Amino acid sequence: MGEPHGIGIVGLGVISTAYLTVLQRHPGVRIVATADLDHARAAAVAASIPGCRALTVDELVADPAVQTVLNLTIPAAHAEVALAALAHGKHVYGEKPLAATFAQARRMLAAADGSWVGGAPDTVLGTGVQTARDAIDGGRIGRPLSAVATWVSPGHESWHPHPDFYYRDGGGPLFDMGPYYLTSLVHLLGPVARVSGASSRPRSTRRIGSGPRVGEVIPVEVDTHVTGVLEHAGGALSTVTFSFDAVATAAAPIEVHGEAGTLAVPDPNLFDGEVRLRRLDDGEWTALPPSAGYEHAGRGIGIIDFLRDGGRRAHGEIALHVLEIMTALLDSARAGVRITLETTAERPPLVPFTPYEHWSRQ
Repeated sequence: MGEPHGIGIVGLGVISTAYLTVLQRHPGVRIVATADLDHARAAAVAASIPGCRALTVDELVADPAVQTVLNLTIPAAHAEVALAALAHGKHVYGEKPLAATFAQARRMLAAADGSWVGGAPDTVLGTGVQTARDAIDGGRIGRPLSAVATWVSPGHESWHPHPDFYYRDGGGPLFDMGPYYLTSLVHLLGPVARVSGASSRPRSTRRIGSGPRVGEVIPVEVDTHVTGVLEHAGGALSTVTFSFDAVATAAAPIEVHGEAGTLAVPDPNLFDGEVRLRRLDDGEWTALPPSAGYEHAGRGIGIIDFLRDGGRRAHGEIALHVLEIMTALLDSARAGVRITLETTAERPPLVPFTPYEHWSRQ
């Protein structure tokens, strides 16, 4: 990689700790600046990193030492920060979703003008999803026919002290957890051509279960159970469910079914996990050893992959496509119609199996 690549981080909330853990240890990058609405928080993080400075957002996106802006702000601010960084010729990598709206995300990519735009989740680059991808590409399940992706919970108000944003526009189970599952399905089965959605909102209020506001009732402004069918351009059909209205599920997070076998894919919110295969001619579930992906990876591997391989895997076009899938599912549910998507995305190349010692030191 040559000289360390300069990273400026905007937004020092909880998720930033995971990024700092990976990026601070990697010799190919250097965190040179931080910015946050709470300047004291940005200053505290900067003080813990040699050579790092706490700046305003305007100063950070204009700073010559910053080559890539890592955008960890809330979704409502994603587009504003990204567009400011792109206007100064910076690369941008942001947390999911790429932007609060599909229209904002399109403006971001149109403004890139030679800069790289990437987006979370990069969990799909770990050994869990990538080993499953390797099994599919290697013909272990025959021709892929369908997939089922399921994420359910009773809602975050039981544990989150300030869960309001989960129940407002841009929230809900689809925008909260959908990017992990939908991005994985694009890696596994390719882009989506059409979607059909249905959704519901069984409760108009929720009661906070912990923290200083325990017992407070908050309004529910979004649908909290979303289901749909994705028609992949290659012919496979994926059925997806995202819900804040279920207690639990015993199903695998993602199952992929082919003519010759079925894969059980681990939690796509994690980088690792056991991939299990059951073939038609066997009858037994078999755990597959990791055969592809970054071993023991963490958040930030998408930026490292960009520096190593030109950003073909955590690219903004994939994040844009996933954002349109989510938007179209909700539009389809409201209108009761099947929707053809405007975007597509090239199925990213497989990540070769890369031991931790290799990717973390080079």
